[in-house]
Amino acid sequence: MAGQEFPEPADRKRKRVSDAASADLRAAEDTRPHPCDPAFRHGVVVGFDGSTSSERALAYAIGMARRSGSGLIIVHVANRLPTTVWAGCEPPVFVDVPDHRTEVLGLELACADYLAEVPWILVERGGDICHELEEVGREYSADAIVVGSTHGIVGRIFGSVAGRLAKRAQRPVVVIP
Repeated sequence: MAGQEFPEPADRKRKRVSDAASADLRAAEDTRPHPCDPAFRHGVVVGFDGSTSSERALAYAIGMARRSGSGLIIVHVANRLPTTVWAGCEPPVFVDVPDHRTEVLGLELACADYLAEVPWILVERGGDICHELEEVGREYSADAIVVGSTHGIVGRIFGSVAGRLAKRAQRPVVVIP
């Protein structure tokens, strides 16, 4: 029976069309940003790195989220330092060194009694702190971003995170001293 075509059943043809449609939907989903949990839409974003000023910012953000009845999005921007690896005669390779501090912070926050008052999530990002906080705020349609103030010579030379964020953010920025 070589060379002879058999017509396909109607249900198989429909299945192929639906497979193609589902493949198009999967491709469209891959290009869209990953959706965030709707329970945290219009929540409060807080930058947290474990420092004293970020702990004060977290305390204020908890109260703000509790009063508004929204969720708390705790953001830790990891220090991802590019490290150069030289392998003989080959050109240098830049390696992204992970920051394991986020895991430690997550465990500390999970054991904290004061976070039992509000729903919260911990989001890890890598890169520029101001950009990442604003990006998380945009993704979650946050009502506000809360950060602690920067003290010291580094903040004076390069500009504080709070100051840079207040200039570029598209939502209210609360700076806690």
